[in-house]
Amino acid sequence: MSVTQGERLLKQRKVPFEVMEYDCRVKGAEYAAEVLDRPLEATFKTLIVALQDKSFVVCVMPGDKELSLKKLARLAGAKSARMSTPEEAQKQTGYLVGGISPFGTKKRMEVYLHETIMNFETIGINGGRRGLMLLLSPGDVKSVLGATVADIAA
Repeated sequence: MSVTQGERLLKQRKVPFEVMEYDCRVKGAEYAAEVLDRPLEATFKTLIVALQDKSFVVCVMPGDKELSLKKLARLAGAKSARMSTPEEAQKQTGYLVGGISPFGTKKRMEVYLHETIMNFETIGINGGRRGLMLLLSPGDVKSVLGATVADIAA
């Protein structure tokens, strides 16, 4: 298969990562964690959120937690936040829902990482295609994305 924008960005930045591919029959972190035999709490999902001012942000959440839109809005300095539609997410990232990576997005967005990401030596995160998981250090995720680490869970 071809290299995704996310993989390309990590290679350009000389970030070490491992690729794990799987047959993606079901979207979601739970399925990916199960088929790849990875802990769910160390398998992260990438969510695209629309803020009330019409801007979009990326949220990276562990598979076992839900995002608090209220906490995120407060952190981002917005009055409100909502989950993007699949069409909005694709337009902002260039990726299909179920294959969204925080790396190599089409449009530059602020990135928020759930604080538990820093508890792991290695995390799994989508590489930009359904069925493509990248394993890498959370410190590298934070630095490459210039992300804010915070408690954004419900």
